[in-house]
Amino acid sequence: MNARRRSLAIIAAVVLLDRLTKLYIRAHVTQLDQIAVIPGFFNIIHTENPGAAFGFMAGLNSEWRRIFLVAISVGVMAIIAPLLARAQGSALMQTGLSLIFGGALGNFWDRLARGTVTDFLQFFFGSYEFPSFNVADSAITIGAILLLIDLWRTQRSPS
Repeated sequence: MNARRRSLAIIAAVVLLDRLTKLYIRAHVTQLDQIAVIPGFFNIIHTENPGAAFGFMAGLNSEWRRIFLVAISVGVMAIIAPLLARAQGSALMQTGLSLIFGGALGNFWDRLARGTVTDFLQFFFGSYEFPSFNVADSAITIGAILLLIDLWRTQRSPS
């Protein structure tokens, strides 16, 4: 499979998994439910996040917040799309960019259609509750980590 097809497959997989999980959560988990998967460590919940990561900007005027967050998603995808289309760089870089694009598209879809993003994965580390997140957020985070690893590997390789 060539690099472009692999990137499209990754993007499609992220968006499909993100859409299916969010649809399932909205249909089967109320905002009052808390399903303990690993008690004291991992729960399935249902929250609707009107802001960005970790609820950032949740308190701003809803229409301006929505416009701003949709514009950020479009900007990220506009920057990444040509990079993926050129299919240059390492497989690690292409995978990272594809994961970020797929995650941005998944959350963009929610923001455009609903004005909020459905989050449902909740983790605890001792007494610390990590902010809830979703598949798209996970893909963006993993993609960013892959880009950092690729950058680190590129910087360490002899010229």
